Amino acid sequence: MTLYLQAHLRHGKEFELKVNHELPLEGVTALFGRSGCGKTTLLRIIAGLERPKGAVVRFGGQHWQRGRQFLPLHKRRIGLVFQEHSLLPHLSARENLLYGYQRTPAEQRRLHPDEVTAMLGIEHLLDRRIDQLSGGQRQRFSLGRALLISPQLLLLDEPMAALDTQTKREIMPFLSRMAAESGVPIIMVSHSPDEVTRLADRVVFMQNGQIQNVETLREALARPDSPLFDDAGAASVLEGTLGEAGEDNARPFGPPEARLWLTSSAPAAEMDRTRISILARDVSLSLVDPQHISIQNHLPVTIERIDPPRDNRCVVACRTADGQLLLAEITARAVQQLGLATGKQVYALIKSVALLA
Repeated sequence: MTLYLQAHLRHGKEFELKVNHELPLEGVTALFGRSGCGKTTLLRIIAGLERPKGAVVRFGGQHWQRGRQFLPLHKRRIGLVFQEHSLLPHLSARENLLYGYQRTPAEQRRLHPDEVTAMLGIEHLLDRRIDQLSGGQRQRFSLGRALLISPQLLLLDEPMAALDTQTKREIMPFLSRMAAESGVPIIMVSHSPDEVTRLADRVVFMQNGQIQNVETLREALARPDSPLFDDAGAASVLEGTLGEAGEDNARPFGPPEARLWLTSSAPAAEMDRTRISILARDVSLSLVDPQHISIQNHLPVTIERIDPPRDNRCVVACRTADGQLLLAEITARAVQQLGLATGKQVYALIKSVALLA
């Protein structure tokens, strides 16, 4: 399934959007860029909330906009979730959840209340009033209501922007699970690298009203000049299974040959397959496996690439035993002193407190 977009739009003298791209839609596609680059405007064109003259919007084999042809939002069967929840305060949480489901023809229903409430972990909240729900819970109900119209496409406009840091951490696992289990292609607007690396399968990089590049997440993270690294620096994303916590509250992540230990507040059943994001600056390298050290994660890796130094720091790209890419940022002096080179086997040292699922 693909989405073809051709549009040229001006807002005053300051902003111009000009796109002509076809985007694959499997999984989660993130529109990423600085504020004001055109992400939300492009999302509104896809939804039919913005109607620029001469635009073409084609979803699969169906034209939503072309010439005089224009399909309004309600006929595009799109689920929309914005920064602020749009729940109706006079209805209960359950009634809000079922609002679109009850108005969706039975023959079009592919998702049903029981599976969506389980997916989002809201079964115990159904009988509450909206004002009895936290910000993260309200956003989960907004996501559920959007899913229960059985949309062809789900559009998320910075769904966590209005949430505090702790609430974002709480809702992230549910978003991740929803993306993996719903089967609905998702386009998500975000300017948060952490959200993109944790949720996206591909990234549409936008700047000054134009699409600069479309890459898979792995491609975006593999290059040292990725825009995802502009704020916090280089990062890696590892995928694996998160196990149950032991008596010491540590949880195993990944296969035995590439085992990490981390802390997570999410129930294991909800995090069976997940991603963790690791900042390159939180990874150290050692020629030997140190035994008397507080850092618990000692991962055997093979150096695949050493990038030229920037500000006297080098990003060393390593491959784990299960084939995933792990980046470490160390000084150029350390590279020289340790004699690091492509093909050398070393140990990556990562503090457990730097890992959050």
